[in-house]
Amino acid sequence: MISQFFVLSQRGDHIVFRDYRGEVPKGSAEIFFRKVKFWNDDEAEEAPPVFNVDGVNYIHVKVAGLFFVVTTMVNVSPSLLLELLQRIARVTKDYLGVLNEDSLRKNFILVYELLDEVIDFGYPQTTSTEVLKSYIFNEPIMVDAGRLPPLGPAAMFMQGTKRMPGTAVTKSVVANEPGGKKREEIFVDIIERISVTFSSSGYILTSEIDGTIQMKSYLTGNPEIRLALNENLSIGRTGSSSYDYRSSSGGGAVILDDCNFHESVHLDSFDIDRTLTLIPPDGEFAVMNYRMTQEFKPPFRVTALIEEAGPSRAEVLLKIRADFSANVTANTITVQMPVPSYTMRASFELEAGAVGQTTDFKEGSRRLEWNLKKASANKDHHMCILHIVGGSEHTLRAKLTFSQESHGNITKEAGPVNMNFTIPMYNASKLQVRYLQIAKKSKTYNPYRWVRYVTQANSYVARL
Repeated sequence: MISQFFVLSQRGDHIVFRDYRGEVPKGSAEIFFRKVKFWNDDEAEEAPPVFNVDGVNYIHVKVAGLFFVVTTMVNVSPSLLLELLQRIARVTKDYLGVLNEDSLRKNFILVYELLDEVIDFGYPQTTSTEVLKSYIFNEPIMVDAGRLPPLGPAAMFMQGTKRMPGTAVTKSVVANEPGGKKREEIFVDIIERISVTFSSSGYILTSEIDGTIQMKSYLTGNPEIRLALNENLSIGRTGSSSYDYRSSSGGGAVILDDCNFHESVHLDSFDIDRTLTLIPPDGEFAVMNYRMTQEFKPPFRVTALIEEAGPSRAEVLLKIRADFSANVTANTITVQMPVPSYTMRASFELEAGAVGQTTDFKEGSRRLEWNLKKASANKDHHMCILHIVGGSEHTLRAKLTFSQESHGNITKEAGPVNMNFTIPMYNASKLQVRYLQIAKKSKTYNPYRWVRYVTQANSYVARL
């Protein structure tokens, strides 16, 4: 089924390569990297996750700046292989603690040992961290995560004054701490991806939350765990709205459209008191996936306007307002807006006193880009990052110059506005973990428990 598996760096260097069937011509990794790096398509800037070159199907995902790729000559379900690649990346991170180029190079023997158990002659066998522990005998060489730049979700929870320990996202599930001891701790992450579409007048047309409760356990002996959610949690939609817009925190029951659970979860008391009972397997896994389309308060309000200012000019007004509590901060915010294809240049005007905001006009894709983040040095020469505080409002004005006169309605040739963001310690659905109870082995047994929340934009769009 799978002909080859390989991992490439951002420069195209081979870090891991395994040819299972010998049917794909040599040089496939180089062909893949050149195709991805110089992808040229009128409608897409980046190569799609699945494409075909000379009869060879290339399926890839990008994780922590690395390309995880499989090739095949046959017609295989792309979703299956994309899921397999994500699971290989996850189990590799479980064993190495840190997933990056340095850790892969230092642990290439362990990585090949994992691959030999995960895939046999091109056929997937298992991606369970717990099952693989019986067959993997090499110890990982730990990489110092303190000198690494923050990558993706690893940096989400390091914002604000209450910082999670560095081991939260950089510890192997099989390696011991210095001194031969293993720190007893468990991490529960509630991660939500929001999709919202605003009309030109600012009304919400569609809204949806895709959420997951992730768990990563470093508990020895796999004790039983009880995870309690909101008592007023309901499964299945009703015709009424559950959100009170007069309150800043929302009210009423939490209503999920549907959900599913990991195979280790027992639901004996879920219908009674909304408690999940499970014995967590080793490694990171999704305890529960859920979806919500019931009305909820979006974290940001986006307003966009474009008007003609002459025969070959136009003005754009973009405004975002943070509709969440002032003690919550958002980061990595990017606002993008496509403009007419005949736009020659753009000049920007930020609000008075704006700090840490950058603007750019992408000529190749004819797109305005507004970043509300910037790393700068303070008086103590430490790096500080701008965060968007709840309740704040930010405005950008742009003047466009066209190479020709616009014909017809200019709003049909521009937009929609797309927004990306990350908000640590905030969730729009109001799904909460009431308590996390671990079965005690002794009176002195008291492992560390970490419960964290993060909200990300999935498709956050405002029409013109």
